Amino acid sequence: MDIRNKANRIRLFSLKTPQMRAFHLSWFAFHICFFGWFGIAPLMAVVRDDLGLTKTQIGNTIIASVAITVIVRLAIGVLCDKIGPRKAYTWLLCLGSLPVMLIGLADSFESFFLARLAIGAIGASFVITQYHTSVMFGPNVVGTANATTAGWGNLGGGTTQIVMPLIFAAVMMLGVEETLGWRLAMVVPGIVLFLTGIAYYHFTQDAPDGNFSELRERGELPRSEREYSMRSTFGAAARDVRVWALFVVYAACFGVELTINNIAAIYFFDNFELDLATAGLIAGLFGLMNLFARTLGGVFSDLFARNGGLKGRVRWLFIAMFFEGIALMGFAQMETLAVAIGIMLVFSLFTQMAEGATFGVVPFINKKALGAVAGIVGAGGNAGAVAAGFLFRAETLTYQQGLLYLGMAVMVAAFFTFLVRFSPQVLAEEDAAYRAAADGEAAPGALSLR
Repeated sequence: MDIRNKANRIRLFSLKTPQMRAFHLSWFAFHICFFGWFGIAPLMAVVRDDLGLTKTQIGNTIIASVAITVIVRLAIGVLCDKIGPRKAYTWLLCLGSLPVMLIGLADSFESFFLARLAIGAIGASFVITQYHTSVMFGPNVVGTANATTAGWGNLGGGTTQIVMPLIFAAVMMLGVEETLGWRLAMVVPGIVLFLTGIAYYHFTQDAPDGNFSELRERGELPRSEREYSMRSTFGAAARDVRVWALFVVYAACFGVELTINNIAAIYFFDNFELDLATAGLIAGLFGLMNLFARTLGGVFSDLFARNGGLKGRVRWLFIAMFFEGIALMGFAQMETLAVAIGIMLVFSLFTQMAEGATFGVVPFINKKALGAVAGIVGAGGNAGAVAAGFLFRAETLTYQQGLLYLGMAVMVAAFFTFLVRFSPQVLAEEDAAYRAAADGEAAPGALSLR
């Protein structure tokens, strides 16, 4: 897919260009999706008592919340290739708001399980976010753009842990019982999701020069048929071993983050005997690292590319993954609250940098099947969360043991980066493209405050 007029600089405080409108609305939409997706997680201690859920049942709902996203992410990537990210995001946000608001009708494990399963679909928003910034920004800043929008979106995982208990408390101040309070609290993110979907439709466009439908009419973009059809692009991505290597890598970084988002509050609540608000605040610190950590992963990816090309990007991805595994195993051994929080922040830093580094590589795997590649790799994150979920549903396995085994798995996954290789021709072409894009800017990969 040959998209022209990509931005070679990120001007943070500008909304004048379609590139920057897509940048800001995509991260904001993804951020809001976390309130719907994981809004119930910091309230699980209340839900557990209300619905009488066992640890196994809670584990099953955690798996449900991320399992369906695997399938939806696979589909949403090729859908972006066909109808464009603008329409794809609008439909996902508006339709996804419905189960978020309706989860309050759950009165049993079964109905609560189905609601979390349906809500999980909005997790596919990540793929659209990465797709939209990939087609809007040039090779010298695409790693930074992808990492920043995803990171500020993932930041929703942290703010959700903090804000949702406050919304719950505000509802309780109206004089309602806890059993009704958590249900009413979930209506708030549902309404915001719907309104964000409407805003996305009206204030963004698919590419720098217009929407995909307009570009195809003008002959500036191939029609979605033959080698550019949904079936062909997905097939091309699915046959590439590098895509599946990144699938495993992303399973071991974003999959781990999703798992922590689901269990952190109840982990600190139970293990350190904290109240719900304090446990949620500490759990939120993990996600709040996304304010800068994932961006750092993308910035370093772009900087490694300046001297090492695409090989440099892959080299940096391995480093981030390896240290993520070490930090996670250290976190699993902590018994003191203060030390556990400190190690958790180090672990969070490397986890999110690895995520940014992953999508610093994705745009260069297959440009004709960008959506399919992003969809498959993005689905890996949720597949990893599903696999990790089984570690935390067993009654015989403690959370600490599960975290230790998860850290070991991350270290193994780091070595899958060695399967991501590029031909000499592609290496030379991308190096030339990077130089050409960077020539116009003194600081490749830098964020501009203008």
